[in-house]
Amino acid sequence: MAALPSSYASLPLELPLPCTRNRFPTPNSLPSATPFPHFYSLTRLAPLHCSNPVLRHLKTRPPAASHSETQAHLGASSPNLLPPPQVLPRLAASALLFLGLGFAFGARACSQLPSLLPSESSTVQEEQSAQDDRDERKFDSVEKLEDKKLEEAFETWKSKTYALTVPLKIVALRGSVPPSWIKDFMQSQGKRLKFQLKFLGSLEGIFSDLSTPFDKGNVGSLSVVAADMVSVGDSWLNYAIERALIQPVEGVEDQDWFKGLSSQWKVYLRRNYEGRIDPDGKIWAAPYRWGCMVIAYKKSKFRKHNLAPVEDWADLWRPELGGRIAMVDSPREVVGAVLKYMGASYNINDINLQVDGGRDAIQKNLELLANQVRLFDNTHYLKAFGVGDVWLAVGWSSDVIPVAKRMSNVAVVVPKSGASLWADLWAIPAASRLETNRIGGRVRGPSPLIHQWTEFCLQAARAVPFKQEVIPGASPSALESASVEVPNELLKGKPKLDTNLIAGIPPPDILARCEFLEPLSDSMLAEYQWLISSIKKSDHGLIYRIGQHFLSFIQTFWPKLNLNKR
Repeated sequence: MAALPSSYASLPLELPLPCTRNRFPTPNSLPSATPFPHFYSLTRLAPLHCSNPVLRHLKTRPPAASHSETQAHLGASSPNLLPPPQVLPRLAASALLFLGLGFAFGARACSQLPSLLPSESSTVQEEQSAQDDRDERKFDSVEKLEDKKLEEAFETWKSKTYALTVPLKIVALRGSVPPSWIKDFMQSQGKRLKFQLKFLGSLEGIFSDLSTPFDKGNVGSLSVVAADMVSVGDSWLNYAIERALIQPVEGVEDQDWFKGLSSQWKVYLRRNYEGRIDPDGKIWAAPYRWGCMVIAYKKSKFRKHNLAPVEDWADLWRPELGGRIAMVDSPREVVGAVLKYMGASYNINDINLQVDGGRDAIQKNLELLANQVRLFDNTHYLKAFGVGDVWLAVGWSSDVIPVAKRMSNVAVVVPKSGASLWADLWAIPAASRLETNRIGGRVRGPSPLIHQWTEFCLQAARAVPFKQEVIPGASPSALESASVEVPNELLKGKPKLDTNLIAGIPPPDILARCEFLEPLSDSMLAEYQWLISSIKKSDHGLIYRIGQHFLSFIQTFWPKLNLNKR
């Protein structure tokens, strides 16, 4: 066996040039008869040409010896065919050379990778940044659009009326509420208020409409009983309470408007369930206007006939005024005028004990008054006064003063001995008594704004329309206050009325003798009925004949009224 070249023994462990492929010989490079050691089975790679001179030298080594030579070279005594000791270091050097070349190639490849990644990474980053900018602009655009839609929706919501608004429905006597009140109250409450105000022509009409649903069960959303508050005359209050048409005002003791009322109002409005004044009763209504009975007379007629001015109730019995008087058709007012003429009170409880001459004296004076009065009527008495058929009219200040202002040479006086007082009140219909679903939420109770409305009506600023005489009457606060002085600028440009009223209020000395009409006891009610019926029987229907005469007069002078039927 030829010896291996001596250059193998001096092969360096680190080669100067790396190799990119496996440098170990493969079985294909060995003769087929040559046994292949077991460690060659680790590689099955095809041989490649290499530029390394050492490897080229290995590749061009002399042909392999024969099998016998190989056996002799390896040693016949070695059963496991192990290579000779001098070959092992060279094989180890080849393995180290291979690993070194592999690590060097990896390091070189890694050193070249960053040079390729930055350019590609930069492009990707630029594209990603551009895409992010586009997404951000798109998101901002969508966000702004949503914000705009939300803002528009909010503005639309503010401009609409939703269930959060609070309703308040009022039914009032026509001419009893100053127009400025409505405007000022709506401004004070803002958009949360859903305000409805309905006017009716008379207190009797309001009472009738209030009674109908309870009598017939016919109720709807437009019914008076569906209102939160209604106007009720003080003379109707006890009937409304007794028939359970209205309900008490709850929680008044904690309300500022109630605390501000005078004791006279509190006593008058506190009633039991029969409608009678009771210190242990409940508050059933709140006042917003009051006035008194007055006498209006034509000064021109009095001067022409040289008659003395009217000053007191006694003037109604003057013979020269017989047949020249028109008066309201109210038993309380007619009999009350007789009682005041006789020096008694409107609210006596026993006519035989509290009036000189008792019932007979009252009946006699009542008959005399009936002969003096040409017309007892609540509707047409002021028309007769306006056309001049009567020279004197007795009625409520709320009716008389507006008519007197439109006429000339008319004087209006409160009798010196005092007169009856009237009041317009706010009351709450007893809608909760009705088992119906036709009036909506009102069936569950009145509006929570009823106290705000009442408080508003009783504020000091609400008295200005009364002082300006825009509306006849006076504010409730003026009932027990000192004499009212009206600034001249408030009455500037307004017609001057000859009257002893001051801003709708009687002078203090006369006001002290004025009275509210309290409910009659059963015994007094029977006395009133007897007195009125005795007048009609003794004079064969005096009041009826006077009414007929007046209707014929109206048909003659007022043909446009078309009053052909009674």
